[in-house]
Amino acid sequence: MAQLDKLLQQIVTKGGRSLRIEPNQPPFVEFSGGGSAPVLPQALPPTMLEHITQEVIPPQSREAWSKQGQIVFEYLAGGVNYRIAMERSAIGNRLKAEPKDGLSSGGIGIQEIKFVDEEPARTSPSGPPSSPAMAVVPSAMAIALDLAPSPSPAATSLAGGPAPVNVQSSSSNSMPVVDSIFAGPAPQRELHPLALVLFTALLERKGSDIHCTCGENPIFRIHGELQDFRECGPMNETQLMDLMRSLATPDAWGKFQSHSDADFAFGFDLGGCRLRVNFFQDRVGPGFVARVIPNEIPDPDRLGLPEHVRQLALLAKGLVLVTGPTGSGKSTTLAAIIDLANQQRMDHIVTIEDPIEFVHPRKKCLINQREVHTHTESFKSGLRAALREDPDIVLVGEMRDLETIAIALETAVTGHLVFGTLHTSSAVGTIDRIVDQFPSDRQQQIRVMMADALKAVISQILLKKIGGGRVAALESLFITPAISNLMREGKVFQIPSAMQVGRAYGQRLMNDVLMDMIQEKKVTAMDAYLKCPDKESFIQTIKRAGINFDPRAGQTGEM
Repeated sequence: MAQLDKLLQQIVTKGGRSLRIEPNQPPFVEFSGGGSAPVLPQALPPTMLEHITQEVIPPQSREAWSKQGQIVFEYLAGGVNYRIAMERSAIGNRLKAEPKDGLSSGGIGIQEIKFVDEEPARTSPSGPPSSPAMAVVPSAMAIALDLAPSPSPAATSLAGGPAPVNVQSSSSNSMPVVDSIFAGPAPQRELHPLALVLFTALLERKGSDIHCTCGENPIFRIHGELQDFRECGPMNETQLMDLMRSLATPDAWGKFQSHSDADFAFGFDLGGCRLRVNFFQDRVGPGFVARVIPNEIPDPDRLGLPEHVRQLALLAKGLVLVTGPTGSGKSTTLAAIIDLANQQRMDHIVTIEDPIEFVHPRKKCLINQREVHTHTESFKSGLRAALREDPDIVLVGEMRDLETIAIALETAVTGHLVFGTLHTSSAVGTIDRIVDQFPSDRQQQIRVMMADALKAVISQILLKKIGGGRVAALESLFITPAISNLMREGKVFQIPSAMQVGRAYGQRLMNDVLMDMIQEKKVTAMDAYLKCPDKESFIQTIKRAGINFDPRAGQTGEM
């Protein structure tokens, strides 16, 4: 059942004329005689409203919705045929639905939408709906908890104050049910009350990761720094196992029990995001880490991707690598590039990920996303199979071993565009890392293949931004004929010099990128120094720019 269906049922239940859903306001039913009544006690944020509307748009209307931002269609729910009008506004999607008797569910038409009143009616016998000025995440939590038959102790603690959360684990396998319109259909995936509190608080604080370990408070990573979530006390093994069992798919739970670790993705609909989850066992017991993956595909403008990097989406063939340490935003950058290809090309894209992170809707490209251990045995088997699936673009989530790297190179040489990630600290170092993976008697052959296949290496790090948040610094190496010759001859050490004179091609060394960010007041000199891979060279670069900075000599970096 679609999430909208339960809201539509309220029209009949309340004897109303229509249902209205506006961004950042509680959904409400309008009555024929005037007035309205709220359907939910709190507001729906734009991210949640986007998810609800996308779920019910007919396939034949998606193109019109994408281009025009206005559609009208018929929708059958609970035996009642509804006329649904949707339009995209500056702050989010708007929806109006009313029962329409005598129409078949197949007659879908696109007409001009007219929302008669720009502001929803606010008079009702029971008083006005709740204020629209609600924070996104607290609203989501309030919806779930207010509709529940009985609030959990975890929810009561978070709503009432900083008292520690103490959720008693169930003695059976049955989990408390959150009676929400967003509850999933599968019983094993019903959201645990403590998971709801933790994930909601994580999003409210704009965190990127949550760490849960036996005997410790849950810990959030916020703008790169770890912070205890003290509203929830230390978690014991029983609580953690109870919580983890409710999150895992049956396959992931079976793997965790047999191998003591597991990776999977979890859809947190209330927060409008997905979570990449890792289960593990350590010396004190079970634990897990979850990373937030927004449902929205990242916007290249907001990421600040340079134009030369965006143009990688239009390459006809070759190998493009995005590298950097764990948590540096490699997946986010790749998702933005793949989305650009999806918007501008008419090709077949195959992704092989562990697990699937960003979910790409079809725009102009056909996209097949395969998950390791779910849809294919491994990266190398998925990549080998992709060659028989008529791909134009292949995304390899992680090039972990020699065989995967070799198949990716062969795929690129044979005329496909391949994107992949590696855990290396610099663009030039990536070339040596790949060559060194192979036996010495094959390394010259690999150098030749790399010189022919490699098109670009993007190496990135994340830094704390002045004023809050984080910003990515991108080192970019684009393979020109001169650099290709250096690779073929094994003179990789000369590539940085070639990059310094190739800024017109988009070449940027990490030190130069960091220097620009310091001068633009985006990051501090100390943060840039701590993150840069070559600290000695960085100090020389920053001194040439007239900044006295050397932490070894007590210089603070004043201009």
